[in-house]
Amino acid sequence: MEHFQRVCREAGAKLTPQRLEIFREVAATGDHPDAETIYRRVRKRMPTVSLDTIYRTLWLLVDLGIIQTLGAGGRERARFDANLDPHHHFVCVQCGSTRDFYSKDFDALALPDSLREIGRVEATHVEARGVCLDCAGKAAKAPPGPKSKSKSNTNTRTV
Repeated sequence: MEHFQRVCREAGAKLTPQRLEIFREVAATGDHPDAETIYRRVRKRMPTVSLDTIYRTLWLLVDLGIIQTLGAGGRERARFDANLDPHHHFVCVQCGSTRDFYSKDFDALALPDSLREIGRVEATHVEARGVCLDCAGKAAKAPPGPKSKSKSNTNTRTV
């Protein structure tokens, strides 16, 4: 919170109760919520906060470098992350949960020279996709259903 308050003061951004609460919500959760989720959660504590205030505040915080976005889903579909330390993400392909993980090996990956032909890299992170333990546990406990054809993915790996 001290970093948040210092950055806002240095940028001349007012420290409103709404901004504090929105930042707290993003910083307190590890699930990388989208704006609508943040709105629902903050509204429980601040019933008068508007969705517009949520969006404007989130993008202000991104512009100030206090939080970052995940994915390339555009402004309406962005998810927000207050963890600015080098880290990577595991995304569950069943429930969509996104969790942080750390790897010095991934941090040290060398980028190929061919990226220069595409653009200037500003940040990198590894995104691992799979089935989280919660979803895997639910599938294991589910009663057997009718057999269905499943798509096999030859690139699937357990990490």
